Amino acid sequence: MNQQIILKERPVGVPDKSTWELIETPISDPGEGEILVEQYYISLDPAMRGWLNDAKSYIPPVGIGEVMRSGSAGKVIKSNNPKFKEGDYVYGWGGVQQYSVSDGASFYKVDPSLVSLTVYTGTLGMPGMTAYFGILEVGKIKKGDIVLVSGAAGAVGSVVGQIAKIKGCTVIGIAGGPEKCKYLIDELGFDGAIDYKNESIRDRIKELCPKGIDVYFDNVGGDILDHALAALRMHARVVICGAISQYNNKKAVKGPSNYLSLLVNRATMQGMVVMDYAKDYGKAGMEMGMWMAQGKLKSREDVYEGIENFYDTFLRLFSGQKMGKLILKIGSEQ
Repeated sequence: MNQQIILKERPVGVPDKSTWELIETPISDPGEGEILVEQYYISLDPAMRGWLNDAKSYIPPVGIGEVMRSGSAGKVIKSNNPKFKEGDYVYGWGGVQQYSVSDGASFYKVDPSLVSLTVYTGTLGMPGMTAYFGILEVGKIKKGDIVLVSGAAGAVGSVVGQIAKIKGCTVIGIAGGPEKCKYLIDELGFDGAIDYKNESIRDRIKELCPKGIDVYFDNVGGDILDHALAALRMHARVVICGAISQYNNKKAVKGPSNYLSLLVNRATMQGMVVMDYAKDYGKAGMEMGMWMAQGKLKSREDVYEGIENFYDTFLRLFSGQKMGKLILKIGSEQ
């Protein structure tokens, strides 16, 4: 049998246990041109909250009764597709279920002998690609830039900051709690960290970035975005990647009040969606893999186990009770 998490009802505010349902269905055989993937790891990402809303977005919402959309890593156990053979390890969009049938278009092969499958869900998966293209293509960083990153201890923010350091920037991260701030500086090599839970964000930005910031990579939105806008330098770039502080709002999303700083400083603010860069994932993966081999780019995964624990693990995205990439293990590698 195939255990699946399906969307039962659309949440208002923070999802509760009635949002999803764990069901069992027979494992399907792949049809012509299809593959059957046994899934080992599920990627849990803040974007999943947005996919629950029946609203216009960059991707259609998950339908009621459908398997919850997610990235996943596993192994092909049956194949009727010439591009894949039994035993191939893959990463793609398999959803929150133990077995996934696909035409193969949403999966690509990975090599667990190089790095673990969990890394392919994080640093070399969607979060890493988001960081790579967001900071390099949208943020257009250059050596000497002052870069501020929110959600800096998360899957995307931690990679953003490390890439900026590799490119010769001064990097300040914003994270929640002293443990995460210590992690940014001591393990990832950030130049400074701001604990938004215990420090004045406004005062600390002034202290750590006295000349202002050239690039702000935003994962959280809300008040932190406003504080960053107030500190922009001339021709600064603001990358809007996410707004996790707003995803569970029951009221209207809070927009920035300091947006005139964009005008005064001739700055730009641009949204980015990683899917726009899909054709270049291979190139990005090769470069980031090289950085990892050289010890310049570190990867950290926070792994929890059991598809039955999906709900409690998912909530860690919003409680801050995780470090690095949040992953749910739902099977055993063979």
